[in-house]
Amino acid sequence: MQRITDRERAYIQEVLDGEFRTSSGSHLSTRLERKFAEIFQSRFAISFINGTATMHAALAAAGVGPGDEVIVPPLTMASTSFAVLHAGAVPVFADIDPHTWNIDPQSVAACITPRTKAIIPVALYGLAPDLDALMASADRHRLFVLEDDAECFLGSYKGRVVGSIGHAASFSFQSSKHITSGEGGMITTNDENLANEIRRFGSLGYAAVGAAAGKITKDVIQNPAYERHASVGFNYRIPELCAAVALGQLERLEELVAMRIEVAKLYAQAVAGCRWLVPQMTPAGYVHCYWTYVLKLKNEGAFTWHDFRQQYLAHGGDRFYAAWQLTYLEPAFRNRTFHPDQPQTFGPGLCPVAEQVQPHLIQLKTNYYDLEVAEQKAEALRRTIHYFDKMIG
Repeated sequence: MQRITDRERAYIQEVLDGEFRTSSGSHLSTRLERKFAEIFQSRFAISFINGTATMHAALAAAGVGPGDEVIVPPLTMASTSFAVLHAGAVPVFADIDPHTWNIDPQSVAACITPRTKAIIPVALYGLAPDLDALMASADRHRLFVLEDDAECFLGSYKGRVVGSIGHAASFSFQSSKHITSGEGGMITTNDENLANEIRRFGSLGYAAVGAAAGKITKDVIQNPAYERHASVGFNYRIPELCAAVALGQLERLEELVAMRIEVAKLYAQAVAGCRWLVPQMTPAGYVHCYWTYVLKLKNEGAFTWHDFRQQYLAHGGDRFYAAWQLTYLEPAFRNRTFHPDQPQTFGPGLCPVAEQVQPHLIQLKTNYYDLEVAEQKAEALRRTIHYFDKMIG
């Protein structure tokens, strides 16, 4: 199986053949959006240059601004919180569930204040959070829910596709994701007014753009009295070359996701029965799509995370990642005040469950496109477990 095929190359050639005569070129971004909306059961899909710009635009379109608070999980890529800061708001960190490692709805409820305007639940590693509970809290307090589904393509939650449940959902096409265009992103929503504002925000505030990608006549746009900018915006639009690759990938989405799930099954077989490696728990009614397969190391008395990584490499495994440092412990956040009226200090002790879990997580790669290679890595995992089992005795 190849990650990039002749399908993607053909779409790239289609763009090149158009010689970039207009900014929208061959309209592949429009085709990408229509296909994406169909798959993710949404009325609207708006393409962006990356999955951080998507969240910035969605928050701004929802009216989130200076002095507002947005509840986020600490165990995820810092981009989620960066988007909050880009909107001028303040991130508030809710703790995580000790088994799924996703944001904990009870902690979210405890974080809600009169300043709270939004919640960004992340589908961590490809597993949805408890969206019903989060949406219930949001409904009670009239909060905007933006799903961060950068790592979750074709995951499902109680029979619904992840990305169709919140008020909007953000996806990423960054190179490590299920589908990629090198960089790129998408926002989905069923709210036409919100979609209008999102597209306008990501298109330099142009008055002529809206929920559905459209085109105005040259007679109108070339009029010297034409008023182009209805609002202040950013140039967050996806380039047509990236849209070409993303469309080719999207048309192969089921195949690409299925491969990752198969790799995850190999790892699951390798760790079955191991007392000291605990996989991320997938609750009943959820479908995990495994952006990565993650284990928690329980037995640090006899050996460390670093010992495990060293032996996994020695037995033929790949270099794997630790979980990201908790966002509020990163230098960019530590002991910083982001709004003069909210002198909140981020530091150790803020989210005790996340602080206990994060140092012990092992993120194994699932982006193999040759099942034989994946089987070799699963065997390396099996042999590493056997090595430490003998050590422990």
